[in-house]
Amino acid sequence: MNQPKSASTDEPTDLLPMKCSRRPRRVQLAVPGSNEKMIAKAAASRADHVFLDLEDAVAPKEKVASRARIVQALRTLDWGGKTRCVRINDLDTPWCYEDVIAVVEGAREQLDTILLPKANRPSDVQFLATLLTQIERKLELPKRIGIEVLIEEVEGLQNVAAIAHASNRLECLIFGMGDYSASHGVDPRALREEGFYPGDLWYFARFAVVMAARAAGLDAVDGPYANFVSERGYADECRKALALGCVGKWAIHPSQIPIALEIFTPDPSEVARAREMVAGYAAAAAQGLGSVNVGGMMVDAATIRILRNVLARAELYGM
Repeated sequence: MNQPKSASTDEPTDLLPMKCSRRPRRVQLAVPGSNEKMIAKAAASRADHVFLDLEDAVAPKEKVASRARIVQALRTLDWGGKTRCVRINDLDTPWCYEDVIAVVEGAREQLDTILLPKANRPSDVQFLATLLTQIERKLELPKRIGIEVLIEEVEGLQNVAAIAHASNRLECLIFGMGDYSASHGVDPRALREEGFYPGDLWYFARFAVVMAARAAGLDAVDGPYANFVSERGYADECRKALALGCVGKWAIHPSQIPIALEIFTPDPSEVARAREMVAGYAAAAAQGLGSVNVGGMMVDAATIRILRNVLARAELYGM
């Protein structure tokens, strides 16, 4: 008996080494799946990545109807090369598995990734990966759908390293500080009063998520900044995330898009300087030297590893 052809022709299982798809994720714009007007604006925006939400931004009575709105938008709107993502409801809800079936079977190849909220253990990711494999094989889809996961519960942060290695469909880990605050029991004053906590409240969580992502070959993205009228506050949070190794940040309002794009795009002069250093080191290495002075900066093998991160980002953004 002939079996349906898997969309993954080179990997028979989702538990093989990672083959993460590299996509621009400087800004991930959140859009309610129930709002057709906002979806159309998102498609026309400058965001790298748009996720159409079936979870927190959609009222329970609108969740089922919003699936069809999302499918229609994915199939008919011009997304201009953006990553097209849908955030489904979490596994503890009655909507999760039907979200996946309805959206994937409806949108088919017009969907790039599924965003799984409240991922707490590797089996959560593996459930979604298995379901996606079954649907792709049934429909004989020409491409695989990636998975992005939100780490937003204490249990999820404790298990983040294992979650990061749960499936080779995984592309991205995102730290969701909103729900995490409730899970961790964070005092609300620490979220709204500057100086209430003497430091970066999210340093450890961000660091843990980025470290797990990097170890698994995944992207790390920082979650939302609620005060969308504060451009300075959002920019400060973008810089913190960038410094720790995140490739981008969520935007909950279109006004945040240009800020994230500017901060997470390498400066052209930085890119040119990195290329100069890499070329100088390569010339020195060809002469048997282990380090070289390039414009007053000592460049060695460790320096090159850092610079290659900059150049990889530049290449991804067409610089």
